[in-house]
Amino acid sequence: MDSQGRYALNALPLGTYTVTLLRDGRTIDERSNVSLRVGAGTEVSFAAVTNAKELSAVTVSASALPAIDVTGVDSRTVITSEQLAHLPLARNAEAIALLAPGVIQGSGYFTGPTGGSVVSFGGSAVTENAYYINGFNTTDPLSDFGGFTLPYGAIDQQEILSGGYGAAYGRSDGGVISQVGKRGTNEWHFGAQVLWTPAFARGDQRDIVFMRGADRGKLYNDNAHERSWTTVVSAYAGGPLIRDKLYLFAAVEAERRQGNTISSTDSPQNTRYRNDYPKWYAKLDWNITDSNILEVTGASTKRSYSADLYDYDYATGKTGARTGAATSTKTGADLYIGKFTSYLTDALTFSAMYGRMDGTYYSQIDNRYPSIGRLYSAKKQNPALNGGHTIASPQTLGKVDDPTHTSRNTNLRLDLSYRLGAHTLSAGIDNQTIDDINDGTKMVDPGYAWEYNKGNPNTPIAAAPGADNYVAAPGSYPGGATGYYVAKYRRYGGGSVRVVQRAQYVEDSWQVSDRWLVKLGLRNDQFTNYNPGGEPYLRLTSPQWAPRVGFSWDVDGDSSFKVYGNAGRYYLALPATVAMRQAGAPLYTRQFFTYTGIDANGQPTGLTPIDTGRGLGAPISVNREYGQPHDPKMVGAVNLKSEYQDEYILGFDHKLGDAWVYGAKATYRNLRNAIDDFSDSGAIAAKMDRMGIDRSTYDADAISGAYLFNPGRTNILKVAKLAGGYYEVPMSTADFGFPSGLKRHYYGLNLYLEHPFDGTWYGKVDYLFSRSYGNTEGQVRSDIGQTDVSATVDWDYWQVMEYANGELSNSRRHQLKAYGSYQLTPEWMLSGNLLVMSGAPRSCLGYYGPQETNPGLAYSGGYYHWCAGKVSRPGDAGHNPWQYTLSVSAEYRPAWAGKKLAFNVMVYNLLNNRVVTQTSPFYGSTGGENPYYMTAVDQSQPRYVRFGVSYDF
Repeated sequence: MDSQGRYALNALPLGTYTVTLLRDGRTIDERSNVSLRVGAGTEVSFAAVTNAKELSAVTVSASALPAIDVTGVDSRTVITSEQLAHLPLARNAEAIALLAPGVIQGSGYFTGPTGGSVVSFGGSAVTENAYYINGFNTTDPLSDFGGFTLPYGAIDQQEILSGGYGAAYGRSDGGVISQVGKRGTNEWHFGAQVLWTPAFARGDQRDIVFMRGADRGKLYNDNAHERSWTTVVSAYAGGPLIRDKLYLFAAVEAERRQGNTISSTDSPQNTRYRNDYPKWYAKLDWNITDSNILEVTGASTKRSYSADLYDYDYATGKTGARTGAATSTKTGADLYIGKFTSYLTDALTFSAMYGRMDGTYYSQIDNRYPSIGRLYSAKKQNPALNGGHTIASPQTLGKVDDPTHTSRNTNLRLDLSYRLGAHTLSAGIDNQTIDDINDGTKMVDPGYAWEYNKGNPNTPIAAAPGADNYVAAPGSYPGGATGYYVAKYRRYGGGSVRVVQRAQYVEDSWQVSDRWLVKLGLRNDQFTNYNPGGEPYLRLTSPQWAPRVGFSWDVDGDSSFKVYGNAGRYYLALPATVAMRQAGAPLYTRQFFTYTGIDANGQPTGLTPIDTGRGLGAPISVNREYGQPHDPKMVGAVNLKSEYQDEYILGFDHKLGDAWVYGAKATYRNLRNAIDDFSDSGAIAAKMDRMGIDRSTYDADAISGAYLFNPGRTNILKVAKLAGGYYEVPMSTADFGFPSGLKRHYYGLNLYLEHPFDGTWYGKVDYLFSRSYGNTEGQVRSDIGQTDVSATVDWDYWQVMEYANGELSNSRRHQLKAYGSYQLTPEWMLSGNLLVMSGAPRSCLGYYGPQETNPGLAYSGGYYHWCAGKVSRPGDAGHNPWQYTLSVSAEYRPAWAGKKLAFNVMVYNLLNNRVVTQTSPFYGSTGGENPYYMTAVDQSQPRYVRFGVSYDF
């Protein structure tokens, strides 16, 4: 208790409690139905009681929630299990997160570890978030795309942190999705639920058509004939194994999704699939003594995919004979956590948590065409050789994964909290180790794929004569007179790697006065990444100080008006899979040919090899990835620093009468440092020439084509000497040739109005105006679907960064979100969820300059910020359409069944608003138009209806 008479009870398990005031053993006053929310303070006031601060004790024996939490300085949204049971949402953590302001759906190119969607927080890349279950970090251990989450019915609360969180947590500069699972109580409860989403009640997706060229308006992908249906069965049980001492809660869920997808005219087939998602969760809570608590959690989430493949005839729209099976996969994770909490004294609390998560990534290949290569960009075949109609390949397999791939993630946390007068002091460690075992990819037999393309017949396909990556013009070779050529594409990489992450933190929550609270925190992270040979290729272990400062001002002293602010720095580690390309021994090559024919399987015939900088028909790798092991000292800059972001928040919350709360919040984020790869080894050799280093003393061809570096800073790179040792080459922004340094800025202004639940209804409306702009999205690129974390096309060479500054892919200028529930009668509950959002910015990427050339490393396809010979910055091509999604649900709990039986129906996207949410950005060139430019890549989900029956006892 402090001098103001405040009592603080820290680290209590979540639940609903009764708080009782005692004096001389007698009950003076009592507050019942006090609900605790994760990460938030709950005020229980006894101000009306005379001499309350002289009472002998405050006891907690087991939902009054103040409208404004004056102890919070961060930006968080907490959704409870009661809200989840009613709100019309898809049943996943990301759909829940989308309720929070500033959270948007990620690109359809990206998926989580079990195939689900991913989200972006405040303009950050989708890989820059962190996921937690009961305090354990469950972020995808391979590439940070999403994370593993609980069965939907086992979620007690989901906390969505969109900024300003304390020093105890890190490894995220996007947002945090933290789930707390349910726990048993002193009463036994059982329940079961069946959900059905039938195909007949699902709206049709729109067909995708070509948007330009000779095929404009013609069908590219038949989506309207795709069907799907889902069934979910779940059950739970919870209660006391020993009353007041030992509690159990367990839940299981089995979800099955079935349907068909029709692939594009490039490779037409009808895939009839089945996805099974078995999940379980169990938690034991043991009150060992009044001062010691042990929690043991187990959870599992899996996805099993299988599919049969059938021919599909676009001319007739009919499905033909079965041609085989798709690659079957089984992915998922098993999680086990133990947490011990000890209230050592009234002021001192200690907790220790250790957990382990084992991941599985199994795939089973059914390759029915081992002698036939897959085709990429088949639409670019020479029409003089295919009769004017694209000839597809029956081979649908390209790059496949190692079937023995697994992962192991361990997390140890030790936390100590001590209350000293007006200060609550916290300190701890947060250690995580990730082992990525047998992670690798290869091309299926025949070991390659074909890429058709077209260029200017008299212009080199890549670079200029004399360059290592030079590829001659196709016009002087048989079949190349009109600019058509083909590339044989090979890719391989793999191994076992490890990432070790350590962190320490201290924090002071200082109640300066009865109205002012200040939180001061400091975190230090260390990251070490190991290559497949067990050698560290990144040691980011120098102090990485991340200060966090926040305040809360209870203006009127009665929790009715709060002004708060926060400033903090957030560091981000590199995930395990970065080592596969950057530090392993990857192979990533193309051989170029002209051709004079195309066979019945779409394979080029009459091949003539094209001259390259490495010899006639020799394979070319623009990143110099020819299967040789990378020297760990030549993987990254000597002075490499971790990615980090600074964030500033200022806002207020205010009561409006007795039933409403409104507020505003301004957020600014500045990405101060990032890690990406630089691939122009010629620029490094040129700097060595300027330094006077004799080229005979080193092998210029051995300079790495994929250095990890910090854009916008001077990076010191090592180059091996032939006689042993290394040269150290300082490369400034000017040496790299970039027009500017790193830029990613986000600002947002959020306005909200909320009506807390009063026994009848609850509602909240959020409006956000925001913008994300700069020259880098972050670790990945949404516009082109590049999943290579910190190894994107950005920064590979200076030409691809010219005019790169603009509105970034995860920017949405306007977002309106509204959701709530209304208890129409004691038996009927109605709920709704509305999203109105402006579209994503579009980009147009073409060949370089007014003459539309392909300089520098000359990547195939044209990644330059030029379109039809004119400058085209990100967002200059306009925006995708606005998205309007209204979802509703109704639940009926009849009194004749004691309100234990419930019938519910949910309609997602009631108005069936279907819009394109992403398009292909590749323009090609004026002389070689890309028919895929502006073709839809992703669309919003059409209407579907979900029926449910549940019973709770």
